[in-house]
Formats: sequence, C-alpha cells, structure tokens
Amino acid sequence: MLKIDAIPAFNDNYIWFIHAPDMQHILIVDPGDAVPVLKAIKQQGLIPVAIVITHGCHDHVDGIATLLKQYDIPVYGPKNEFIPHITHPLSACDELVISPLFPAFRVLDLPGHTKGHLGFLMEGCLFCGDTLFGAGCGRLHGNPAELLFRSLQQIAELPSETLIYCAHEYTEANLCFAVEIEPNNKAIQQRVIDTALMLKQKKISLPSTLALERQTNPFLRCEKGDVKEATERWSAQQLDSQQAVFTVLRKWKDSF
Repeated sequence: MLKIDAIPAFNDNYIWFIHAPDMQHILIVDPGDAVPVLKAIKQQGLIPVAIVITHGCHDHVDGIATLLKQYDIPVYGPKNEFIPHITHPLSACDELVISPLFPAFRVLDLPGHTKGHLGFLMEGCLFCGDTLFGAGCGRLHGNPAELLFRSLQQIAELPSETLIYCAHEYTEANLCFAVEIEPNNKAIQQRVIDTALMLKQKKISLPSTLALERQTNPFLRCEKGDVKEATERWSAQQLDSQQAVFTVLRKWKDSF
C-alpha cells in the first residue's frame, strides 16, 4: 500500500506526496505553492525524485520554478498544455516508470477542465487533479462539456475500490449541490454527516473511493432517473442522453 500525504496549500488545495516504500524519497504531485512543500520536505527529511503535473492551472504549477532551484529533478506533465519547466511531456500510456523506487503509473488523458488534463493511476490510487472532486467535478474553462463527460466516464470504468486523490477540499460544498439533485439519496445524506465530522475533527475528506463517488456524485450518476428528472425540471427541457444531462448539470452547478 502506498504512503501518500496531503500537503495543504492556499485555501483549499492539496499537494500530494507519494512516498517510496520504506524510504525518504517522494514524488510531488501538483505543487502550486513551493512554500509548504519545502517546509514539509525539511521537517520530514524527504528526498524529492520528480514532480508530476496533472494540468496547467496556476494553483497546480506555480511552485515548480522555486522547487527546481532547490532540486535538480524531472517534471512530468501534459503534452497538450503549455507548462514551463516540463521536461517529460506526456499523453496516455499504460506504463510510466519515473523511478525504480516507485511502481509504474498508468497515464490517463482526462481533458475537459483543461484541454490537456492528465490523470495518474498508481496501485489503485488515481491522482485526478481537477477532473473529479469529492461529490463533484471541475469547471469547463471554455472546453466542450462532452470532453469532461467522456473523461468522467473513463474514470467511472475503473475498479470500484480505486482511491480518488483530487486536488481540492470541495467535498462539503459539492454535497450541498448533490442534496439538491437527489434529496432522497441516503448515501448522500450519510456522506454529508461523515464529511462534516471529518472536517470538524480537522481531518480531510480525501481520498474517497470510486464506489462512494458512484453513489453520491451527481456527475457520475447522469443515467439515474432522479438526476435526469431534477435536471430537466431545472432546465425546463427534455434531455435525451446522459451527456445532455451532464451538460445541463454542469451549467446548473456553475450557477448554484
């Protein structure tokens, strides 16, 4: 089992440290801010091996330059986005070996939030950036809703026990929208209680499991009758496909 630590940044970001088994070496995922990363490295005596980037939003990449001044390490990230300092541009592949100290990644193309967004799957742990959130999904940033819908469908096909390591603590806010969509969904009601307790105890709501997301995340439930009916009521139109439901659902969430 991988050891993975969340490094809080800004108001609600998480930068992820993936630890090599029984060693001090780490991979750094989406360092939008170098300050908490450097602090954690120093406090724990860690050794950075590489930086892994899911997409080019500033709160995921702005710490790269400062980290590279301290550590001469490679930077892996999307081929289809302009991100300074990327040394290894990537697109989807079944096996990416960054270092023999770590298991291989499967790299997923997950466009939608941004045009070149990637996901990294390692030993059942998915680092999905801003594509999928706890009980929600990313904004479109001008891209077609179809792209993000297909990316979420790709994630939904992974094993149910897959652990979801997204990049923001949005779960509680997203659950408010989920309740609006499916007020009678008992799994959502329970997740509201569980998430509030975790946050009250100063814990984080992540990772979630894909099984839990399938039960409680409206953006992965566009085939469900209650989700379709709620979305049709809000939009005052008939929706003839899951993609159409998703497209309206994303617009609704933007205005929620």
